[in-house]
Amino acid sequence: MMLSWLPVVTDWRARLRALAAAPDWAAAVALANHRLDFIQTNALDHVLRKAFAVPPASLATRPVRLAILGSSTTLHLHAGIRVAGLRRGIHITVFEPDYGQYWQELSDPGSALHDFRPDAILFALDAYHLTAGASARLTQPEADGLVDAKLAHLANCWSLARDAFGGAILQQTPLPILPNLLGDNEHRLPGAPASILARITASLRADTAGVDLVAIDGAAARDGIAAWHDPAMWHRAKQEIAVQAAPAYGEHVARSLAARQGRAAKCLVLDLDNTIWGGVIGDDGMDGIVLGQGNALGEAFVAVQNYARELSRRGIILAVCSKNDDDRAREPFLRHPDMVLRLSDIACFVANWEDKATNMRAIAQALNIGLDSLVFLDDNPFERNLVRRELPMVLVPEAPDDPALVPQCLADAGYFETLAVTDDDRARAAQYQDNLTRSALRANATDLDAYLRGLDMRLTWRRVDTLSLARTTQLINKTNQFNLTTRRYGEAEVAALAADPAGFALALRLIDCFGDNGVIAVIIGRPSGPDIEIDSWLMSCRVLGRGVEATCLNLVAAAAAARGAQRLIGIYRPTAKNAMVAEHYPGLGFSVIERGADGSRFALSLANFVPAATFIATEEEIT
Repeated sequence: MMLSWLPVVTDWRARLRALAAAPDWAAAVALANHRLDFIQTNALDHVLRKAFAVPPASLATRPVRLAILGSSTTLHLHAGIRVAGLRRGIHITVFEPDYGQYWQELSDPGSALHDFRPDAILFALDAYHLTAGASARLTQPEADGLVDAKLAHLANCWSLARDAFGGAILQQTPLPILPNLLGDNEHRLPGAPASILARITASLRADTAGVDLVAIDGAAARDGIAAWHDPAMWHRAKQEIAVQAAPAYGEHVARSLAARQGRAAKCLVLDLDNTIWGGVIGDDGMDGIVLGQGNALGEAFVAVQNYARELSRRGIILAVCSKNDDDRAREPFLRHPDMVLRLSDIACFVANWEDKATNMRAIAQALNIGLDSLVFLDDNPFERNLVRRELPMVLVPEAPDDPALVPQCLADAGYFETLAVTDDDRARAAQYQDNLTRSALRANATDLDAYLRGLDMRLTWRRVDTLSLARTTQLINKTNQFNLTTRRYGEAEVAALAADPAGFALALRLIDCFGDNGVIAVIIGRPSGPDIEIDSWLMSCRVLGRGVEATCLNLVAAAAAARGAQRLIGIYRPTAKNAMVAEHYPGLGFSVIERGADGSRFALSLANFVPAATFIATEEEIT
C-alpha cells in the first residue's frame, strides 16, 4: 500500500475546510503527514497554492524552484511533489514546459525555462523515449552504440542544466514497463527495447556523479508495475506514471530535494517490548521473550534489530525509549544470546515509567539534536498517537503488526534519505556515545578548567578540498541550530568558494581523549572590500561549552589577517531554529554595526586582536 507508513486521516474534510478558512503552514504540514490518495493530495495542493503562493518568511527550509523536463505527461504529478515537499516543511514551485519540449527549452537561453531560473531540475524521461530506435534486429555492436548514444544525450542534458542553472540535477529512473521479446533471458537479445532499457538503468546507477536518482523503478518493483503504470492511460494521455501513484512519485522527488537541504532524520528511537523482541521483558523475563533462530516470529524481531544496526553503521543514531524498569530493560542487551543490538550500539537509553513524549524530549536534549531529527518506532498505537499529538515534529511511522514487515516500512518511509555517506557518518554513533560519556564526566566535575584540560583537545583544520567537500557540503545543508546565516550551498558552489584565494573555506575537526568527533565546524570567509565577511559559520552542538568557538575565531582571524583584511565582519540571519547563536559574535568581542529583525552585522578589528587562551591545541591537517 502506497504511503503505508503514514497514519490514515479521519477528519479530512473538516481539517481541509479549516485550513482553507484560516491558512496556517504548521496545520498544512500536519495534514500532509497523512496517507493521502490522489484526490486528497490534489485538494490539499489547491489550498496550498492559494494560501501560500509565496513561501512563509519564517520557514527554516529553503524554497525550491523545480523544473520538470519530461518526455511524457507529468502535469498530474505536480500536486504530489508540492504536498510531499510540504510534508517536509519545504515550499516547492513547479515549472513544466510544453509537452515534449524539454530539449528545446534547455538549449534555448531565451526560453521560459531559463526565465523561470530553477534551482533544481528533474529529468523525467519515459521508457519509450529512452529506447527509441531499439529493435530485435540490432546486432550487439549496434545495440552498444544505441545505449552509448542515449547515455551521452542524458549526460549532455545534465551538463546544459548544470552550466545554465547550477542547481541540483535529478534523474528519474525509467519504469521497467516494456514487454519482453525473448523472455527471462531478454539480455541475450541485445537490441530488444527491454534489454536496452535495463542497460540504461544499470548505467545510471553506475555513473551518475553529481546527479541524484529518483529511483521509482525500485518502488514499482515492490508495489507492482500495475500500481505505477497503466498501459491504457499511456496510449490515451501519454502518462507513464499512473494517477494513483502520483503521491508516491512526489514522495521520491521531495526526498531527494529535502536531502539536499539536510532534511533527513538523525536518530531512530526504539521501543523494546513487542518492537525489537516479542513479549514483555518485565512480565515474561529473559526466557519468555520471543527472539532468535528457530522461531519465525523471533527471527522477524532479529531482522528488525539487524536493520537498525545497519542504519547505525551508516550513521544513524540509535536510542531506546521504553516503559520499563531500567535494569530489566537492559538485561537482554547484556545477556540474551540472540540479541543483535548491544548497549554499545545505543547512544541514549531511557527506560522508566514517564510518558513517552516526555522521554522523547529528554532523548533529544541528551543527544543535543532537534526533535524533528527523531524517528520513533513503537508497536503500540496509543504511544504513537500520544507522541504525534504532543510532538508533531517527531516522525512516527505506522509500524506494521507483523515485525517481518517493519524493516521495509522504515525503508519505504525514507526518513533517513541522504545522497552520500562519509566516513564521519559511519563513525557518528560512536561519537554520540563518547559525547554522552563526556557530559556525564563534566556533570560530576567540580573544577571545569581541570575537566577541559583533561580532555586533551586538539582542533585540526584544513582548507576545504576534494577530500572534505562532501562532508562540508553535508554539514552546510543540514546544520540548523548553530548556524549563523543558514545559507545552503551545493558541492559546486562550496568548491568555488574554497577556490577563491581572496577568501577561505575551512573544515575543522575536534579530537580528544575519548576519540575523534569528526568534522564539527565549517567557516567560510569572503572578501568584502578591505574586510573579510564570514559568509557561513556553522558548528555541531555536540562540542559546545568547551571553548571551541573561541579557538575557531583564533584560526579565522589568522586566516583573514594573512589575506590582508582589516576587519572580520560577522553576520547573523535569524531563523526559526538558530536563536541560540544570536549573540555569538558579541560574545566573541565583535562590536555591533547594525541590528534588525532580518539580521545583524558585527565587526572585529584585526589590528588589535589578541587570540583567546583556550584548552585546545590547533594544527593544520596535511593531506
